[in-house]
Amino acid sequence: MSYDKLKKALARARQEDQERRAKQPAPTETAETPATIANDKPGRETAAVNSAFKQRETETGAAPTTAPTTAPTTNRRTNNIKGAARTRVAEINLESLEKYKIIFDYRRHPAADQVKILRTQLLQRLTPDGGNAVLMTSPKPGEGKTVNAINLAISLAQEIERTVLLVDANLRNPTITDYFGLPREKGLSDYLLGEVSIPEILINPGIDKLTLLPGGRPLTTSSEVLGASRMAELVKEMKERYPERILVFDGPDILTAADSLLFSKYVDGIVLVVEAESTTRNDTKLAIERIGKEHLIGTILNKARE
Repeated sequence: MSYDKLKKALARARQEDQERRAKQPAPTETAETPATIANDKPGRETAAVNSAFKQRETETGAAPTTAPTTAPTTNRRTNNIKGAARTRVAEINLESLEKYKIIFDYRRHPAADQVKILRTQLLQRLTPDGGNAVLMTSPKPGEGKTVNAINLAISLAQEIERTVLLVDANLRNPTITDYFGLPREKGLSDYLLGEVSIPEILINPGIDKLTLLPGGRPLTTSSEVLGASRMAELVKEMKERYPERILVFDGPDILTAADSLLFSKYVDGIVLVVEAESTTRNDTKLAIERIGKEHLIGTILNKARE
């Protein structure tokens, strides 16, 4: 899809959303602009997608300013996420969407149904017991874990009464911001090291009801940092502050690092992403054994041929 066509699609989606919003109450948490992501590897699409609209509200419910802002904090080592700082709002990056062959309008793409099925199955498994946090992982790197985490988060954000927090927990190689065309700035790793507060690093990437917590700078000591009490306290607060919000964590792969195993104790379920014609049966079996069947919500076969 060309850049001009994407702009027209954005305008059309914005008009349709305004008409829809006029018929129903506005959400109380973050706002907006959708997109979708194709694949961890450019040029090969996977299901995902969402209509895009420009954000009108922030997590505090206030109208956004014309430029992203970050309110000063008096204590950068605070562990809470209740700060008065507004969530920064980024403009949707159409060039980035086109570069990664992102499916833009999920309502008009047949592959969108696959994402909706995944979303429904996840909610059926996750929410009956009050769960709201899921970890996305894969046996090894490059199997489509990150793009599926983004697709799932965007699809969940389309739930009228839900908001979503997408967290880049792959601190060895944090890349989620790349897909949204955002610069790599401070994020979760910097917070865990006590250098910033959570309100300073939250971003609305231009997608309706979706908030992004970037990974920050890469850490070689990611296992130690993720396993520390500061991380446990943060996840606990994120889960309890907005029980209706779904937390999607994009973690590292399960077989080459201990990070996801350490992180699994914080979430309510795990989704395993395997790549068709690439991930071996032995790797899949070993990954499931390490995760534990009792923690596994489901498995996604990525890049499968129809």
